[in-house]
Amino acid sequence: MKRLFILTLTLVIGLSLVGCSSNTGSSSEDSKQTTMIFGRGGDSVSLDPAVVTDGESFKVAENIYDTLVQFGDMDTEVHPALASDWEVSEDGLEYTFTLEEDVMFHDGTPFNAEAVVYNFERWMKPKEDQAEPFAVYRSMFGGFKGDEGHVIKEVKAADEFTVQITLNRPQAPFLKNLSMTPFSIASPKALEENETGYGENPVGTGPFIFKEWKRNDKIVLEKNDDYWVDGYPKLEQVIFKSIPDNAARLNALKTGEIDMMDGVMPSDVPQIEENADLTTFTRPSMNIGYLGLNVTRGPLEDKKVRQALNHAVDKEAIIEAFYEGQAEPAKNPIPPSIQGYNDDITPYEYDLDKAKSLLEEAGYPDGFEMELWAMPVSRPYMPDGQKVAEAIQASFKEIGVETTIKTYEWAAYVEKVIGGEADSFLLGWTAQNGDADNVLFTLLDKEMIGSSNSSRYESDELHDLLVEAQTTVDQEERNELYHQALEVIHEDAPWIPLVHSTPVVAGKKNIEGFNPHPNSSVEMMKVEFK
Repeated sequence: MKRLFILTLTLVIGLSLVGCSSNTGSSSEDSKQTTMIFGRGGDSVSLDPAVVTDGESFKVAENIYDTLVQFGDMDTEVHPALASDWEVSEDGLEYTFTLEEDVMFHDGTPFNAEAVVYNFERWMKPKEDQAEPFAVYRSMFGGFKGDEGHVIKEVKAADEFTVQITLNRPQAPFLKNLSMTPFSIASPKALEENETGYGENPVGTGPFIFKEWKRNDKIVLEKNDDYWVDGYPKLEQVIFKSIPDNAARLNALKTGEIDMMDGVMPSDVPQIEENADLTTFTRPSMNIGYLGLNVTRGPLEDKKVRQALNHAVDKEAIIEAFYEGQAEPAKNPIPPSIQGYNDDITPYEYDLDKAKSLLEEAGYPDGFEMELWAMPVSRPYMPDGQKVAEAIQASFKEIGVETTIKTYEWAAYVEKVIGGEADSFLLGWTAQNGDADNVLFTLLDKEMIGSSNSSRYESDELHDLLVEAQTTVDQEERNELYHQALEVIHEDAPWIPLVHSTPVVAGKKNIEGFNPHPNSSVEMMKVEFK
């Protein structure tokens, strides 16, 4: 009996010591939060970044894939990524990329030069029955293989880890273009095996692996334990949670249901900053929020009507009401932070009498009726599309233009706007590579009608200027060409440029490693909780 008591006591003491040892010896790493839940205003359209143009798709995709080259943490300078080094010929027509070795796609297949060639061939030669054949590729590289303006002549594998890209003409922003998320390198095997469903089953080489997607609810990514960059990622899991309502998203942050959120209403910033458990991350502005005018629909075909509508919008009042001063009125499609900005342009002043006069000259003295589409999601450049639409609706009514506000779920909204179904529509853009070409050619060139040029605006003069600016290497010469291009756009008025906003992301105070990049990326590779 005594022996049994001693054995029992020994066991209890031993277990106690084990327990104490476990608690004492456990590092803060063991108890540290390793799942990030990121709240956002809308769902992604597709996780095949080559086929979409929306930021909600890109912000998830950039965590699944890598590109050949990449931007800096807080700038648009080009740095190595899957390409560890590169050389450019003196005439600017040949780029030779040396690739990282021992990199694997998430499906276990090797990344190599042939994989890079496969992706470029896919982008350059879309299939005839493809509904939207790589709009961003077409925008950034002047069309597809065989098109007169196509920039890329050939992409070939010189050896297993060397890729040579030959251009038909020099392109100033070529490397910056390759840094963009739409040109992420996908697994050839996955693309071959699941051609129609690849957008919902993405496979890259990036820091996180796709695991689950519940439409309009959440996308779940898990850590890539074999990621080729040593020490990353820090998190075990990232969940992108769709919460369309701004107030509900903020409440979810306050209650701990989510850890970070974008689309912060400017009016909510003070209460976030006063919360001891929360913090804000401010992005440098590199965006434009605008009202697009479909130049092919009714009265909007007339330039004077479009100019009249520009005069009818009080941008300062919109900024005061909905941006809490965290924006500046826009007069150009590109923000002042981008080279080529034309500060000499005189903005359309808020002048209802001038607007009415122009409508009368155009033959609409009593105004007209049209639809005004409001964005259903909060975006950095448009925190509340419905309220902005209502403010513009009230302004237009002052000059006799009666508008009916319509909206749709985000993916449908984008599809319908691209399809030309809207008379006027709220949208915006963030310059993903920091170059004027990514805004002006992408959104307003005639070759982009039917994809990202949703205003369906067509100008030969603008096209010639933009193509020349793409080809010109000297930045000062490019700036002058963009100045001229912006004058053409201002005169033809296919948009009402509204604001350049200063976007804010909010999150828990113990978040480290998040870089609020000006291109609106949400890269989680370096993020961790203290």
